Amino acid sequence: MLIPSIDLMGGRIVQLERGSDLKLAFDNFDYWIDRFSAYPIVQVIDLDAAMGNGNNSALIARLVKRLPCQVGGGIRTPERAKQILDAGARRVIFGSALFNHQEVNIEVADSIAHAIGPEQFVAGIDTKSGRIAVRGWKDTVAFTPEQAIAALEPYCSAFLYTHVDSEGTLQGFPFERASTLRALTSRQLIVAGGIRERAEISALDAIGVDAVAGMAVYTGLMPA
Repeated sequence: MLIPSIDLMGGRIVQLERGSDLKLAFDNFDYWIDRFSAYPIVQVIDLDAAMGNGNNSALIARLVKRLPCQVGGGIRTPERAKQILDAGARRVIFGSALFNHQEVNIEVADSIAHAIGPEQFVAGIDTKSGRIAVRGWKDTVAFTPEQAIAALEPYCSAFLYTHVDSEGTLQGFPFERASTLRALTSRQLIVAGGIRERAEISALDAIGVDAVAGMAVYTGLMPA
């Protein structure tokens, strides 16, 4: 399944390369809302909130009223997750809040699961050079995605794995990584980072993995 991505920064839809270099920016929200309206789920990420540079809450409220969304970026507490769900989101993505420098924060994961239910909880596992990246991909923590998946499996309904090293590059997602991760969990597995063509979506779908695409969609390489 293809999941189109709406990444928000400075009140615009943007696409970054490797999590830092701005490559595309749009403000024609109605156009993209119409383009994505037929999808069963659309991913919305508040990059400003993730990076600690404000937020795009008003835009998120607008989007979740018109599209079936899973929303992430700077969500730190169950209370904030509830606000986003109450506004109309289907699921919320937690990332940095689940990790500290030495371990997965099981207490936080448990509190999220109890507050909103595992079915509405997506665990975000972003990696940079093989390490889990946090706080808007600025820092990394000293353990692996495999360890994180094992620890978080009881609490969430899905994992979102973002390969930051290939994000926005259109170089393709490392298929062998998806295959390895798929074997580790019975939860829904969604991958992102470098997706460039429909053939990748089909190959990933064949092994039970869903895929987020942004750059390929916005450049027209893979029309939505």
